Formats: sequence, structure tokens, C-alpha cells
Amino acid sequence: QVQFVESGGGLVQPGGSLRLSCVASGFTFSSYSLSWFRQAPGKERERVANIFAGSTHYAPSVEGRFTISRDNGNNMLYLQMNSLQPNDTAVYYCIADGLYQFWGQGTKVTVSS
Repeated sequence: QVQFVESGGGLVQPGGSLRLSCVASGFTFSSYSLSWFRQAPGKERERVANIFAGSTHYAPSVEGRFTISRDNGNNMLYLQMNSLQPNDTAVYYCIADGLYQFWGQGTKVTVSS
């Protein structure tokens, strides 16, 4: 059974940092491109970062502030988020690209003073 479990969200002040974690199971983790998506209230889900074969890509809105990384030995995906802004407030999800029928519950990030 394919599963994604995200953690690490919370309430943080503007300018602060959080590190999100995701543990995945049920598929060959190292073979997949992996992404972090987010969905803000009233908005569509958007991809913010992707990692595959040593390459990373970021949405322009997070470039230079967020860093995606993975640990293939432990089936873990991470998102280091720095200089957080109120418009980063969203529920964050991890996913293996192509396995979009298996979304997890996500982890909520709230950036507010």
C-alpha cells in the first residue's frame, strides 16, 4: 500500500523557518521523482519543489528560500523552509510524481505574527 505521511508543520512568525518531513512506503522510493505541493485556503494545489536524479526545481515563489532533499535509504523526503512569509501559509503535501492517487493528509503550516 502506497502511503505518504507528512510532519513538521506548525505556527511560525514571518521570517522564521520550519523543516517538513515525509516518510513514504509501498513503492520503490529511490526510482521516483518526488515533489512537495501546497494548498492554501481557497486556492488550487501547487507544486513548490521537485527532486530527481540529483536535480532540484523550485517554484519562483519559493526559489532561494526552500530546499528539498531526500534520503533514499530511509524513504524520507524533506523541505527546509526559511524566510517564511504569510503567503506560505498552506497545507503541505509530499508525493511521488505519477502516484497522485495516494495523497496523504498533509501538514499545516501557518505563518503569522
